[in-house]
Amino acid sequence: MTHSDASKHPLHGALKKAAKHQPRKRFGQNFLHDDSIISQIVDSIGLNRDDNLVEIGPGMGALTEPLLEQVDAMTVIELDRDLASSLRIRIGANSHPNFNIVNTNAMQFDYSTLYDKEAEGVKSHKLRVVGNLPYNISTPLLFTLLDYSDIIEDMHFMLQKEVVERITADVGSKIYGRLSVIMQYYCETEYLLTVPRGAFNPPPKVTSAVFRLRPHLTKPVQAEDEKLFALVVRETFNHRRKTLRAIFKQSSLMATLSDEDFASIGIEGNARPETLDVKDFVALSNLVNSKQSNPLENSED
Repeated sequence: MTHSDASKHPLHGALKKAAKHQPRKRFGQNFLHDDSIISQIVDSIGLNRDDNLVEIGPGMGALTEPLLEQVDAMTVIELDRDLASSLRIRIGANSHPNFNIVNTNAMQFDYSTLYDKEAEGVKSHKLRVVGNLPYNISTPLLFTLLDYSDIIEDMHFMLQKEVVERITADVGSKIYGRLSVIMQYYCETEYLLTVPRGAFNPPPKVTSAVFRLRPHLTKPVQAEDEKLFALVVRETFNHRRKTLRAIFKQSSLMATLSDEDFASIGIEGNARPETLDVKDFVALSNLVNSKQSNPLENSED
């Protein structure tokens, strides 16, 4: 093939297009390029050859290639068609028959299609999910993934440092809130490392951090109604400066609770939301559930 012929080949055009790819604001694209940070992230995950690895938002493949070196099979989910095509050419064509590229929205993807405990090989293993998540959809995407927590072994993500600090926050701290309680109800959380702005192209406006989520095999405490639990957590932290007594007195979405009700589960009515741990919130939501299931208990008769 002559140089002229090669320049007309479709792969040539795709590679040239990928090389010139400009990060897209609407996709929240900031591409990782610092080799030292990449090595630290890969090492922190601790992969095995037979892991069922899924990467969300691989971008230009900065994490993808070193990750793929450590596993026999891998699935990546990329929304940007140009980037998906680039990965298919640069990595997929390099004799990786078990490298699967899915060009779709990670929030709409059915992750259960990647797991089958009755299957042989990699697919029989729970998912290990990694990614440099687009910051503009990070929180709703995390909540989406919690719906699949029973088939996920662990998750390693990079997000804004302040969000990671909130997810991993201890009860009683100023940044402890709804995200802390919900994530810690479903998972063990661990802050792993800080990533400076200069590790990306273009540099984001904020510092980033990497953290681990490991879904509980058996939850330490179980809410009777998890949707109600999420509602109670959301409503109380929407009024975090108020006491529980005031919050439940004024809420139109939750049953009114008396000081005696709070005392029955070992919580004071004048406590504020940030002083309650996950166990307290589960007890609170279970109490609300019993009150709403038996409205006569709220009457004065």
